[in-house]
Amino acid sequence: QVHLVESGGGLVQAGDSLRLFCAASNPTFSRYAMGWFRQAPGKEREFVAAVSWPGISTRYADSVKGRFTISRGSAKGTMYLQMNSLKPEDTAVYYCAAAHVQGVVADSREYDYWGQGTQVTVSS
Repeated sequence: QVHLVESGGGLVQAGDSLRLFCAASNPTFSRYAMGWFRQAPGKEREFVAAVSWPGISTRYADSVKGRFTISRGSAKGTMYLQMNSLKPEDTAVYYCAAAHVQGVVADSREYDYWGQGTQVTVSS
């Protein structure tokens, strides 16, 4: 069983930056595709970004392309989401996820493990 934990969320103003971090509790965690999703109040969970194993390929939602950057950490089972030029519409709970595949995965149904979420709030 793989347990994921996110951190780095907070309350910021529009135009500010945040860097989210995700880590797997399993020290042998490896060779998983990983991704970030978000869910705003009253809305369905939305794809944000994904990265393949070992991290060469990435994919972004159109709404965040050019502003967000996903990357795998140097330690096994870690991942970052650098969020720049944040907008109020980015406000949501952000979730880290991992899948038993190696390619880029954008469909939430393909992910096997999920973190508890970290709140990102962007004020105007």
